[in-house]
Amino acid sequence: MKRQHIIAASATAVTIIAVAAYLFTLQQQQKHPITISPEYGVVPSPPDYSDSLMWYVSRQDPKHLGADIFYIVSTWEFDWTTESGDTCHYADVWNERHRAHMAKEQAKIAACLAQGNDLYAPYYRHITLNTWATQNPDTIRHRAQLAMSDVMEAFNHFIYTRPDHTRPIILAGFSQGAMAVVELLKHMDDHCYSEIAAAYVMGYKVTAADTMATTHIKAARDSIDTGVTICYNSVKDVKYTPAIIADSCIMCINPVNWRTDATPATLHDTITVTIDPEYHVLVVNNYSADEYKPILGFVNVGDIHGCEPWLYSESLAHNIKVRSLSWRQKNYDPHKVPK
Repeated sequence: MKRQHIIAASATAVTIIAVAAYLFTLQQQQKHPITISPEYGVVPSPPDYSDSLMWYVSRQDPKHLGADIFYIVSTWEFDWTTESGDTCHYADVWNERHRAHMAKEQAKIAACLAQGNDLYAPYYRHITLNTWATQNPDTIRHRAQLAMSDVMEAFNHFIYTRPDHTRPIILAGFSQGAMAVVELLKHMDDHCYSEIAAAYVMGYKVTAADTMATTHIKAARDSIDTGVTICYNSVKDVKYTPAIIADSCIMCINPVNWRTDATPATLHDTITVTIDPEYHVLVVNNYSADEYKPILGFVNVGDIHGCEPWLYSESLAHNIKVRSLSWRQKNYDPHKVPK
């Protein structure tokens, strides 16, 4: 009988929690309604970056010797339908489920790349996977304007509120987040750029037009230069280079040996990673990438887009530390920089 009472009590508790969650979600929907924009269609309410709910933060630098990492997540949501039956092409930052999806990647990045640093990752109204699947540059570019405006607002808040401007900044993003890194570099002022140790564009392109739009995008040439952009895309063969993500890319660096030529590098003893100098992509051999399933028929179909931060995570984590230290040595008395 006691066990029955416990089970009944547990069931009641679950019901109460479920009702509370529903009421909270309903309250959020009322406070942050979905609207119709003449420019972007069905649009979730904008984020408020003064609200801690809009951030994933992981502080792992108790000695204050590392960097501030501003990380922008990739694409998580598919097109979804509102209660009114309208289709939305954007993630809803006020939707707990959408934030939870983004938080999965943010937490994994924090565990892989942010050791010894402080990581700040905003939730934003990223465009959906269905938008990318159109493979229409005009559609993607137009819808992404809203997503990029969120990222820029979040970055401005981050810049104005971070307490210590003697710390280097690491910009990093994967896929759509990498596109946002490129846009941030194009729009920031020179003073802000001077605080950037490095920008990591993982799984997206830097084009000639991007570099002509700003002096802030400079291709990394080795493992220690600063104020530079680290850009790469991974494929099993150049014939699988994803057009909308990597076509017309003009730069690539190998995150295993930090070379910009076709010198191959060995990863995890068996995987070979080599730059193709014509396509500016990484050709990866002896790696099945079976864990990354095809998405809507346009990524992970010969390219291995899904692997970008994770396959090279050890090299990237070490390199963030190296470039952060190099930035400190260039900007402050090297004799006072901790080794």
